[in-house]
Amino acid sequence: MQRVTSRNNPRLREAAALVASARERRKSGKCVLEGEHVVTACAARHGAPETLIVTDEAMATPAVRNLTERHAERTLVVSEALFAGIASLPASVGVLAIVTTPRPALAAHADFCLLLDGVQDPGNVGSMLRSAAAAGVARVLLSEHCAFAWSPKVLRAGQGAHFCLDIHEDVDLPAWAHEYRASGAEVVATVAAGGTSVFAAPLAGRVALAIGNEGAGLSAELVAQATRRVTIPMPGGVESLNAAAAAAICLFECVRQRALPKGTPASAGVAG
Repeated sequence: MQRVTSRNNPRLREAAALVASARERRKSGKCVLEGEHVVTACAARHGAPETLIVTDEAMATPAVRNLTERHAERTLVVSEALFAGIASLPASVGVLAIVTTPRPALAAHADFCLLLDGVQDPGNVGSMLRSAAAAGVARVLLSEHCAFAWSPKVLRAGQGAHFCLDIHEDVDLPAWAHEYRASGAEVVATVAAGGTSVFAAPLAGRVALAIGNEGAGLSAELVAQATRRVTIPMPGGVESLNAAAAAAICLFECVRQRALPKGTPASAGVAG
C-alpha cells in the first residue's frame, strides 16, 4: 500500500478525470467504482482493480481492510479531504476503484435477455440493470442512444448489478432481434397499449424483452422484429408507468412463468 498526500499523484489525477468526464471514460475504456460493495462485486467477477483508493477512516472497517489486503500493491491510502476532491459521492464512502470497463463478447444467444432502446435516464438504466440481475437475466443489450451503462449515476443505481450481467452497448437492436428470433426465440416488445396482457402472454421460454424510453417508446424498427407485443394492464387510469417500473413488472412476470410447472397456461394464478 502507498500513502499519497498530493492530488498531483498520476493515479489520483486519472481517477479525478474519469469521474469528471464521460468522454474520458469512453475514450480510455475505464470507469470508476465508488463504495466497498460495488468494488468487491467487481473484483469477485473480473479480478483486481487497476487502482484502489481508500481513506484512513474506511480502512478501519473490516470489509475495506480485507479488500486492501487482497489488493495491497494497487492500493493508495489518502485523507478524506483528498478523497473528497476526487469522488462524486461523499468522502465517508471511503472506497474508489479504477477498473477496465468490461466488454464481453457478443457470442451465442442467451435464454433470457433485456433490450434497452433509447433509455437515456441514468437512474432508469441502473434500476433496470438491478431488476434484470435480480430476475436472472443473462445479457442486457443497449442501443446507441441509451445512457452510458458505466457512468457513475448508472453504477450507483445498479448497486452491483453490472457484475452479474453481460452488458453490451451501442448494439443495433433490430438487427440483433432479427437474428435472435431466427434462432427460434421470442422477441417481446413492450407497448403502452394494444398488446397482449403481459400476464397472459407466454414468457417462460427463450425471451428477449424490449423496453423503450418513456417518451418515444420502442423504435418502429425494433417493434417490427418482435414476435409478440405485450402491454401492462393499468386499471388506475394513468397513461404509462416509469420505464424502470415497467421493466421490473415484465421481468418478474417472466420469472413467475418460468417457475410454473411445464404446460401450465401463462395466465394461471393471475386474477382476472
